[in-house]
Amino acid sequence: MNAFRAFGATEAADRQARAIRLGPRSVAALVLISAIGVAAFGWPLLADSASGLAHSRDAPWLFAALLPLLLAVVVATIADTGLDAKAIAMLGVLAAAGAALRPLGAGTAGIEPMFFLMVLSGRVLGPGFGFVLGAVSMFASALLTGGVGPWMPFQMLSMGWVSMGAGLLPGPDRLRGRRETAMLAAYGAVASLLYGTVMNLQGWPYIGGLTSGVSFVPGDPLPDNLARFIAYCLATSLGWDLPRAIVTITLTLALGPTVLKALRRATRRAAFDAPAEFTAPH
Repeated sequence: MNAFRAFGATEAADRQARAIRLGPRSVAALVLISAIGVAAFGWPLLADSASGLAHSRDAPWLFAALLPLLLAVVVATIADTGLDAKAIAMLGVLAAAGAALRPLGAGTAGIEPMFFLMVLSGRVLGPGFGFVLGAVSMFASALLTGGVGPWMPFQMLSMGWVSMGAGLLPGPDRLRGRRETAMLAAYGAVASLLYGTVMNLQGWPYIGGLTSGVSFVPGDPLPDNLARFIAYCLATSLGWDLPRAIVTITLTLALGPTVLKALRRATRRAAFDAPAEFTAPH
């Protein structure tokens, strides 16, 4: 009987660990930064073929815009929810863990274990926190591995979207157990594939020496270039994207329940959404 009571208390407490709320200011900041990201990824497909611009030139400007926008998301979340130093500390710990996980595979054959942690963290802590966590983790891992280049701001955006999407999945307060783990594993697989596809888009228009069936043709209709882009993804990156998806599924199914409980326990103890109380000194 005591065991059943303990289990019920643990389950009830687990359900009380809610994600950090996404308020109107946070929504506005996320919409703005996502719109800029979509434009940054997609504009080369619509740019004039004579412009001569490439992401190696516009990436520093995107990075310069991305950092204050990430700060805006944090400030907006603080204004909406009263996010405190405990949440910032958790952000730092999870970002450091994500940055440390990435070099374990170093992107070899798509073995990137950080994806599952970003998905689970976004699920527990919410889309706003998740977006900042994904972007900061990728920034920290780039510094750690020496992977700083024109692609870095695009990696930060893409990983932010991966973690944010996990925070937008249904049933954050009621869905638990195997159903939740299966949903997160499926989402992680899809997100892993989409991450590789989106990252292909930032470099594909500028790669020379490709065959006509997969190369970008400036000035061609958008549907024709998109068809060649799909062929390019299938011919080049699918061998990395599929293993990334498999690794994410495997780690989520194997470690997901334990990590989710640990994250929810830490969230519950931190009491991010608890109002501050002040008492008079005795």
